[in-house]
Amino acid sequence: MDELLKKQLMKTACKVRMGIIEGVYNAKSGHPGGSLSIADVMTYLYFAKMNIYPDNPKCPDRDRFVLSKGHTAPALYSTLANRGYFPLEELKGLRHIGSMLQGHPDMKHIPGVDMSSGSLGQGISAACGMALSAKLTGDTYKVYAILGDGEIEEGQVWEAAMFAAHNKLDNLVAIVDNNGLQIDGKISDVCSPYPITDKFEAFGWHVITMDAHDFDSIEAAFNEAESVVNQPVAIVMTSVKGKGVSFMENQVSWHGTAPNQEQYEKAMSELKASLEELEG
Repeated sequence: MDELLKKQLMKTACKVRMGIIEGVYNAKSGHPGGSLSIADVMTYLYFAKMNIYPDNPKCPDRDRFVLSKGHTAPALYSTLANRGYFPLEELKGLRHIGSMLQGHPDMKHIPGVDMSSGSLGQGISAACGMALSAKLTGDTYKVYAILGDGEIEEGQVWEAAMFAAHNKLDNLVAIVDNNGLQIDGKISDVCSPYPITDKFEAFGWHVITMDAHDFDSIEAAFNEAESVVNQPVAIVMTSVKGKGVSFMENQVSWHGTAPNQEQYEKAMSELKASLEELEG
């Protein structure tokens, strides 16, 4: 990847993380851990990969994005705000009565949200429908969906996987956020979905692995995905829950806990320091 682009994406991802913390702190609730773990791939998709139009969010030829693990909406909201879909100030209204930004994505009220989601396992099915629609109508847009590694314990995910392979949906890319933790603990202890790569391959998908926090690895994975024909693509990314905030990293307690004022200030101080280092 071009070094200038990489540095810009790293700075943007840092800003996305700041928006995540801003949102959950002001809401006094939310899901920071899994939001922070997908901040880099969200940044890559919206600032380097997808064909999108912030000034015309419903443009028919846009690429589609589905946040199947809808509880990590703070990551999507912060990404959309930083990309110009709505003002950054809206992030402070997260989960407040009357706010546009509620606890899960709502396609009826939020510019840039292509599918309402939150019931785990259902988002990938909607993404399959979008991809099939493009095939039937001859449209060229791509569909990207992010799933949690705990989410893929849901049976509906595998029905969707079977459907996508059967219909040769090579315009569909599913990204599995393998941070190893879900609300009740380690995914390997709760109801292990491992081996994730083997399972998707067995269902007829082309599988790619990547480092969720390395933009060279991210770019290589999505470039490979572009070359695949007649198969849906699953990108299984190894990530760190809470990435970017030292005391949140790899801590299951931050799955669905908002920081208090002291923790908020510490998190924002760390992220601002990271941003300043990148800008220096």
